[in-house]
Amino acid sequence: MAAYKARVIHESYKGRLRPRDHYALGWLPRWGRLMTKLPMLPGLVNAVGAAPVLGNALKFAAGVDARRQIPRFAKKSAKSGLAKLVAEHDNAPRTKGRVLLWVDSFTDCFESNTFAGMVHVLLKLGYEPEVLSNNACCGLTWISTGQLDGARRQIRGAARVLAPYVAEGVPIVGLEPSCTAVWRSDAPELLPNDANVAALNGTVLTLAEFLERDDDFTPPDLSGHTIVAQPHCHQASVVGWQADRKLLEATGAKLVSVGGCCGLAGNFGVERGHHEVSVKVFENDLGPAIEAHPDAIVLADGFSCQTQLRSLADRGSMSLAELLATH
Repeated sequence: MAAYKARVIHESYKGRLRPRDHYALGWLPRWGRLMTKLPMLPGLVNAVGAAPVLGNALKFAAGVDARRQIPRFAKKSAKSGLAKLVAEHDNAPRTKGRVLLWVDSFTDCFESNTFAGMVHVLLKLGYEPEVLSNNACCGLTWISTGQLDGARRQIRGAARVLAPYVAEGVPIVGLEPSCTAVWRSDAPELLPNDANVAALNGTVLTLAEFLERDDDFTPPDLSGHTIVAQPHCHQASVVGWQADRKLLEATGAKLVSVGGCCGLAGNFGVERGHHEVSVKVFENDLGPAIEAHPDAIVLADGFSCQTQLRSLADRGSMSLAELLATH
């Protein structure tokens, strides 16, 4: 359905001026890179976004519903902190080789602890985490706003950058479920004849899939805890959530897996005109689940799911990487 929607939007606006949110949200990776390159800009945008009058003006300009909170931009790129994180684990053995982290724009440019958690987990297991020095994007936000020509350019460029890692057999682990899933479905569908894209299909793994292949990994003992987990819809429908479920069940915690969507659905829930529907979807599954378990660990790997939880329930959540790094 998401692919059909993207195609319809693409055809409808081909050669025409698009809605404001297509440029604001569809080009989000560009704006995020700009933010992390100018030290004073993230703080300024965060302050404006939180101000009642100026914040509403900013949301209107971006095509965002006034009732939504604007996620806070990070002061600097998450990737830029890799060397410091590695130095903090200087005594950790690194005998298992390199692992490339596929760092999405959401994790890289917005406030988040997922990247640090992922690096911690990999270093503790003896791996050497790396990040790309080149700009590369899977094109997700172009896809979700129906800018398919732009998405193809982003995917083709990213696949070219990743090709040497695939050729060398370096494992690639994604941080954001939707951006990881692009390489399993959207990318091969949009560029069926691109050899680099074909080589990536199935090689960009989720953290749970990667850890499933490591015989030395032992899940933490979380007996006595309850975990309310919100599988990301894109991951659940394309990649599957079986590896995550198996890992979480092995912790001994009581696992409550939410069956429905969080309601944000990428850019859909923040766009003007969609707020009521987004809230209703949240109230159908995820909302009741966290209300029924007020003391539970809330697990959500998706940036959109985390955003929805903060916005509608004022409830914090953590990614799988954060859970494993802190327990």
